[in-house]
Amino acid sequence: MPLVRTRSQRFDDLVLDAVERLEGRWARELAGVEFAVEEVPPGERRTTAWEPDPVPLSRLMPPARGRPPRIVLYRRPLEARATDGEDLGALVHDVVVEEVAQLLGLEPETVDPHYAEGDD
Repeated sequence: MPLVRTRSQRFDDLVLDAVERLEGRWARELAGVEFAVEEVPPGERRTTAWEPDPVPLSRLMPPARGRPPRIVLYRRPLEARATDGEDLGALVHDVVVEEVAQLLGLEPETVDPHYAEGDD
């Protein structure tokens, strides 16, 4: 019987692939960072003039009270933005790069020179 992966499991694999791509260069900096996937963002958000997108794709939770930093990706909003599986993989990678860049205080292109090239 062939193994069938659920949509959620395939998404988790995309996140793991994106993190593994960055660990080669940033292993020390990412050693204590937790990566997680949630279906949707918690609670309701309000849109403001400076924040036009009411649905976040991810969230960076800085370290606090002994808890390590955590990067959370929201599966359903990311899937809704993607046109196909390849696009979803590129989008997940870019979002992981953006959050890692924010965590490290760097530009996304510094974290990954291939950021947003579209050929991920």
